[in-house]
This record gives sequence, C-alpha cells and structure tokens, in this order.
Amino acid sequence: MKSTQSLSRRNFIRLTGLTGTALTLGMAWPSLGKEARVVNTSLEGAYGTELNAWISIDPSGKVTVINHRAEMGQGSFQSVPQIIAEELEVNLDVVNIVFAPGNSKKYGSQITGGSSTVRGTYKKLLRLSASAREMLVQAAAKKWNVPVAECHADKGHVIHTPSGKRFHYGELVSDAAALPVPPEVVLKNPKDYKIIRQPLPRQDIPQKINGTAIFGLDFKLPGMLYAVVERSPRFEGKVKSFDDSETRKVPGVRHVFKVHREVFDHLREGVAVVADNSWAAMQGRKLLKVIWDDTAFPHHSSEQLYQKMREQVAGNVISYRTKGNVTRILDQAEKKLEAVYETPYESHSCMEPLNCVARVTDTLCEIWGPIQGPDWIQSNLAQHLKLPPDQVHVNMTFLGGGFGRKAFPDYPYEAAFISKEIKAPVQVIWTREDDTTIGPFRPGMVYQCRGSVTDGRIAAFETKMSGQNMDTQNPGADKNNYNGSVTEGFLETYFNSIPHYNFGDSPLESPIPVMWWRSVYSSTNAFAFESFIDELAVSAGEDPLEFRKKHFWEERYQTLARKLEDVCGWKTRGKNTGYGVAITECFSSIVGEVVKVSKTTEGGVKIDKVWAVLDCGWYVNPDIIRAQVEGSIIMALGAATIHETTFADGKAVEKNFNTYKMPRITDIPEIEVHIMDNEEKAGGVGEPGLPPFTPALTNAIFDLTGKRVRKLPFKLNAIG
Repeated sequence: MKSTQSLSRRNFIRLTGLTGTALTLGMAWPSLGKEARVVNTSLEGAYGTELNAWISIDPSGKVTVINHRAEMGQGSFQSVPQIIAEELEVNLDVVNIVFAPGNSKKYGSQITGGSSTVRGTYKKLLRLSASAREMLVQAAAKKWNVPVAECHADKGHVIHTPSGKRFHYGELVSDAAALPVPPEVVLKNPKDYKIIRQPLPRQDIPQKINGTAIFGLDFKLPGMLYAVVERSPRFEGKVKSFDDSETRKVPGVRHVFKVHREVFDHLREGVAVVADNSWAAMQGRKLLKVIWDDTAFPHHSSEQLYQKMREQVAGNVISYRTKGNVTRILDQAEKKLEAVYETPYESHSCMEPLNCVARVTDTLCEIWGPIQGPDWIQSNLAQHLKLPPDQVHVNMTFLGGGFGRKAFPDYPYEAAFISKEIKAPVQVIWTREDDTTIGPFRPGMVYQCRGSVTDGRIAAFETKMSGQNMDTQNPGADKNNYNGSVTEGFLETYFNSIPHYNFGDSPLESPIPVMWWRSVYSSTNAFAFESFIDELAVSAGEDPLEFRKKHFWEERYQTLARKLEDVCGWKTRGKNTGYGVAITECFSSIVGEVVKVSKTTEGGVKIDKVWAVLDCGWYVNPDIIRAQVEGSIIMALGAATIHETTFADGKAVEKNFNTYKMPRITDIPEIEVHIMDNEEKAGGVGEPGLPPFTPALTNAIFDLTGKRVRKLPFKLNAIG
C-alpha cells in the first residue's frame, strides 16, 4: 500500500493515476439520520449527491482509497485499506490511500477523535467495497455472456468458475462504471475474513522509518518563510507594546508585527517574527522585548484552583443524571463511605509540536499541516477570512500525535493571519516550550464520592465533580450548564444494577484554556469511579472483582470479567504482591485491566505486569489494537505517576521535558493485551485503553500496602 499526503480536486487524477474510465463509488447521505446508500459517482453530476468517502479503481487495477480522517499513529492508513480490500477481494499491495481535503459537505465529519474512524465508517466501507466487487463481477459475466452466479472475485480478478477464464479488474472497470449500483449486497461472515482480523504489518511504518513520510514540519513550499510567535505567558495577556530593534538586526528576519489567534471566546495576542529560516526567526524572537497587559483576569495558581474545586464539590452541584433517592438512602445507611479524588492538569505534549503552513491571497486560502479536523478548520477559516468554503483548501499531512489538541483551529488560523499579512506562504512553528505552556490543557478535576452497600451490593452511589467545562468556553455558551461528560467512563450496566445514584457537576471558571485529551473526561472520571467502587468492595468485605461482577447484569460484561480473571490468574494470586482491577467503558468499548505490583528493596512500589482485556466488538487488525492499548497504558502511567502541568501566578510552570517528564522505556512494565471476539458493533480502540489503568494501579497499591492513593500524580518510589 502506498500513501500520498494530500489531495485536491485539481490533482486527483494525477495523484491516483487515473488514465481512463474509473469505477468510483461513494456514500450518499440522503438526509440526517437515514442510512447512507452507495452511489456510482461517475453519475454524480446527474444525481447531485454529496459524498462521504469513496473508492476508485483505475484501468490498471489500482485501487485508491480517499481517507477523510487523519493518520496520527492510530493506524487508519492500515485499517481502512484492510476493510476495503476484504470485501473488494484485492491484495493490499494494489491499494493506494490518500488524504482527503477538508470538505464537510462531501465527506461528512472529518474529525479524528472519539475513537471514531473505524466504528463510525466500517459498515459503510464494507458495503462500498462489496458493491464495487459485485459490479465488476456483473461486468465480467456480461462480457462472457454467462450467469453471474458462475463468477466470483479473487485477488483483483473476476473468474468464471466452470472454465477458469479470468479478467483483471482493470479490464472491467470501464464496463462496470456504466452499471447501476446493486441495491443490496451480501457481506462476508466474519469467520470467512482473509484480510480483516489479520495482524498485517502497517504499510505506513516503513515510510516513517526511512524518513519519506511527510509530517507537518516536513512540508515545504517554494518561497516559504518561517515564523515563530512570542505569546503572553499568562493566558489572556494583551500586547501593550514591543521593541523589535534588536530582533530586526538578526540576518534573515523580514517582518515583526502583532498577531492574534482565537481561543474559544478570547483573542490571544502575540508578536510574530518572520524570517527566511526557522533559526533566524527563533533567534529574533529571543531578542524581542514585549510589555504585556495582563491585569484583566485572575492569575491563578494550582493551589487556588484546587482549593476552589474542593469547596465547590462540598456544596451544591448541577444534577446531571439521577435515579432513585440517593440522599434518603445515604441518610438511612448504617455505614456510608465518602472519598475525595484529585487529578492534575496535563499538557498534550505530542511528539511533533504544533505547526502549520499557510498560503493566503485575497481569493484563496491553502493550509497544510498535522490537522485532526480539516472540515472544522475549513469552516473556521472561511468564516474569519470571509471566503467561500470551496476557496479554503485544508490539506492533511501525517501527525506526530494529536490526542485532541490538533483538532483545534487556533494554530491554522494564526498561520493564515500571518500569511495574509506578509503576502507570502509561511510555516508557523511552535517550539516545545510553546507547545507545553500555552495550552489548551486537560482540565484538572476534583471528585467527591459517597456511597453505601447493602447485602454485598451498592445501594447508593453519588459523585460530584468540579473542574473546567470544555463546552462552556465557547462564545455564547451557558456557563451555568452542567458538563455533559459527567458520567463518561462509567459502565452502562451500572445504571441498570445500582438502584440509587446521582451524578452532578460544579463547573470551575478560569482563564486557563482546556480541551480534549486522550479519552477526554474518561481519563479523570474513571480514576474516581473505579477507585471508589473498589473502596465500596473493601468496605463490604467483598473481593473487588467479584463485587463488580455482582453488578454486571448483561452477559457481555460478565464474559469480559471472566476473561480478565482467567488471563491474570486472579483467583490464584499469591502473597507479597498486590493486584488491582478496574473496568471502564467509553466510545462504545469496554476495557478491563488488572495491574500487579510489588515492593522494591528501596521501599517503594514497582509495577510488575498489566493485563488488559478489550471488548471493542467488530475489529480489523489485532496488532494495531494491541499497540493502541499499550500506548494508552503508557500515557496513563505518565499522567498518574510522572508528569503534570502546574500553575503559579497565572503561568504554566513546566516548560519542557526536563520538568514535564515522560515515561522512559525502563518505566514500562510487561503489558499483555487480549481482544474479545463477539458479534457486537465496532467500538473505539485508540482511547478506551487509557481510563482503567490508573485506578487498577492505585487499587493494586492498596491491595499491597493498605494505603489509598486519591490524588494524582504520585511517585511510585514514595509509596511503601
């Protein structure tokens, strides 16, 4: 499989190698909420349909897949072709995949987030591929003048079964393109898959190893200049004045001027230094003298933020989801439990810092870069530049990590602003310090949990949370509204089995910008939920895993729990070690994890092994799944025990990897991942493996030491 970095209408034929008639199929969306149907886009003009994603087969037999989502390490450049190659009956070596440009009308949602690439499109892609295959079979049968039932497709050919005669797909594409799309197609039974479910090696890895893969920082245009921006170290500071006299003495510096970028409902100001190369721009920035006006907003410290959150969860909250009468049950309970949990702010710290290339004229805006949401960027830029959307071209490159940050439109907008000002193409580069200190961040959170147990089961469960609400930062948002993710990460089966519960929210107001971070609020919610359920189990004198199983009313959860119990040897765990369990649910997938810990000779705790069992329903490539779960666990380990973003006097304290430390290879325990096989719909993979790790770890520490960890991050070598 080969990949091309971006696609424009003008270059589609050249990039895909179409030299004649092609069979091109896409997904038509007749109306909101209705099932998409496959259409022959050779007739698109006649029907006037808009498409979501399509496949093209050219006369040489090459299959081109236009991928409308980003590839940021999660494996979409492998999983999407595997889906298509399976039903199309072609080998992966004839599949070429290209990035689609931003275009929500044509491709639907292009945001890569919520673990949605496979789970949101797999059925459509299967039908799309099967329809193309059937049209090719029909074309061959017509050429041979034989019944369609006597023909079958295999490895890019249609074969007449009785005679053995065959046509290459390229020989049939012209005739197939003229046929109507079959209204119904029969999809394979998963047991007959030959490509899907196979641990096939990712085709983008060789490019990333040999340096031919194009990431945002690799992209260059003729005559391109380079820019860096000095931004206020406090989050809403304004440029009062600046002195660029020394900056302009640096050879290669061309422009210095005030810029801004939109961050939710505020314009964040800065001073851009534009030069012939990135080194000159960075050196010029160091000599820039800026006086900031940062008097109009609070200069929060971490201590102030968390004290306020603790006060808020202790008071009244906005109710989000309620069942029964929690207050009455807890008031009547002979024994009730209460605990407060705290989680830190976190930087996204993608391996590739933010960057963007822009070329803007009076009539056209072109963007290239590591972008998670090209359709969002297109819409945002069209609005700000007052251009029609079809005159804003947003092109994706590979992303060196995204985790939600690269779906935000602020950095492409800033690049477009600078390009328009200097009337030249420009690459805006964020340094690691910019990337780490400017935000947006994962919000820090405080949770107050209360509960009681009757006859070995949860009788009442209450969680009140306080932290910044991502949704209320947007212009015009109701800041008194609850956070819509209050229960994210909580098992759906608990809503059936727990008779009385209440979940509420008390949003924190702060100028610190916050946004999605891998698994979003599940990454913090799950620590509180699964830690407290463990505390309830211990209070009831119950085995933590058996206690959970008592509340699993659906067989799917029971099956996963039994698998987890079996692979980790839960019932035979020995002395002098601690075992902790947590099971969470997000993005339509359920993940159970068990962590085993033991004491070190220095008196701390070390992680010996992690077992993970993922139920994501229908899936594509087990190797990609295992890699994503392993990566999620490592990211969770860092957030739990190694790094956090703290604030002092309204500024982020940690600036680079010397203070915002990352897990090293020596910190990583053995990780064993198991995938459930069932007939459920596809769920997410890239994010659901993160939430259960931290509570499983802290529950294991309690099992070993008797000490509860309720505040993150903590140091493993300080637990003893």
